[in-house]
Amino acid sequence: IMKYKILRLLLFAALIAGGLVTVFPFVWMVLSSFKSNGEIEALNQTLLPQVPVLENYLNLQNNFNFLQYFFNSVFIAVVVTLLVIYTSCLCGYVLGKYEFKGKNLIFAVVMMTMMVPWSVTIIPRYTMFVKAGLQDSYLSLVIPSMVSGFGIFMMKQHMESIPNELIEAARIDGSNEFQIFHKQILPLSKNGISAIAIFQFLWVWEDYLWPYLMIDSEAKQLLAVGLTTFNGRYTTDYGGLFAATSISILPVILVYVIFQRRFVAGVASGAVKG
Repeated sequence: IMKYKILRLLLFAALIAGGLVTVFPFVWMVLSSFKSNGEIEALNQTLLPQVPVLENYLNLQNNFNFLQYFFNSVFIAVVVTLLVIYTSCLCGYVLGKYEFKGKNLIFAVVMMTMMVPWSVTIIPRYTMFVKAGLQDSYLSLVIPSMVSGFGIFMMKQHMESIPNELIEAARIDGSNEFQIFHKQILPLSKNGISAIAIFQFLWVWEDYLWPYLMIDSEAKQLLAVGLTTFNGRYTTDYGGLFAATSISILPVILVYVIFQRRFVAGVASGAVKG
């Protein structure tokens, strides 16, 4: 028993140390957002600001169109996340609860899409959307992301854990497949939906390259791309950059706080069953 307690304490100590190492850069960034550029670039660095300033936050909107970029990113992230949740649940339900020819082949193809590096498809995808006339359109950001192989995989595994008796009972009561999916399956899939929501929102929120390639108008640009405007030719406004970045992580934290209670259960339910 004593050996078990010692191992447990060592494990907790290692986890705490790992957590501190992970969180420290974010803490340093937030505290640095209250420093002047002179203090940030000084040779002798301190964790806490020597002379706290608020100008980095107060001047955000004056330096660049921060609010426009912020709400553009929120809009795209929410729309894509909702679409991915719905398509993942729908495809996962079909692959998990229906028996038909080619089912395993379709699922294998879905799994194969997860193995293809994103960088391999970026050039043909870019060419296709430009020729389709979707350059500088939000459709070019939404359409490629509305179906997720990872989401389908997780929801298929989750759907298989739902008892078939519930579905059969609903059919006996006269419910059609559309009603069963929306009124029974979706409410029972909250754990899996929570896990997908966190992952997908984070991926869309931090995406930089694809919005940079497809969106030309400043009014339509997303925050991840807009943050690069703090980088000048000869200098960088580190204070403004840290302030904007500190605010930009708030939606991700908010989404995690909302869904975190079901997050672990959702990941566990999507694990491969032996």
